[in-house]
Amino acid sequence: MAATQRQSRELKQKCTEKLKTAKDPVERLRLMCLQRGANGIKGLGRTFRIMDDDGNRSLDVNEFMKGVRDYGVMMEKDEIKEAFGMLDKDGSGTIDFDEFLKALRPPMSAARKSLISQAFRKLDKTGDGTITVEDLKGVYNVKKHKKYLNGEWTEDQCLREFLDSFDTPNEKDGVVTKEEFENYYAGVSASIDSDAYFDLMMRSAWKL
Repeated sequence: MAATQRQSRELKQKCTEKLKTAKDPVERLRLMCLQRGANGIKGLGRTFRIMDDDGNRSLDVNEFMKGVRDYGVMMEKDEIKEAFGMLDKDGSGTIDFDEFLKALRPPMSAARKSLISQAFRKLDKTGDGTITVEDLKGVYNVKKHKKYLNGEWTEDQCLREFLDSFDTPNEKDGVVTKEEFENYYAGVSASIDSDAYFDLMMRSAWKL
């Protein structure tokens, strides 16, 4: 169950409001990503991945600054450098970008993380650590999709559209990894204050 337009709107409003008072540069970067919706953090991750020419999955301060700028996040140079310094916990001058994405995710309770993992496991029928259209068959019902009902789309097309909602905008490849799924739901989670409501939403969406 992808984030509804209402949730996306609420998330953007919340982030805009919090940005007015947020001082911590990492928190500001997180809020600026989430202003783009639940996929915001994932989009920044994809930008870094494309830049990682040597495939070492780490970034120095210049790559980090370029990635943030390329993604269109409007932060001052000093602020980006300060955020990098806070994320470079061992002072090595580089940050591992998987660790960076985890640090950027909005904090979530263990209960929420567990529900997200349960949903992913249920969808990943083949158990290969990714979700594809084939995995979704029999788990996600397209029979009520209006384009399926009027004969405009096949089941596969409906499933692909659904899968794309978890993928990174402009980089949709029809495969959703656990990291992408978690980053997506971390964004959704940030728009929902109540643990009970998040629990209800996940259980009813995925029949957990």
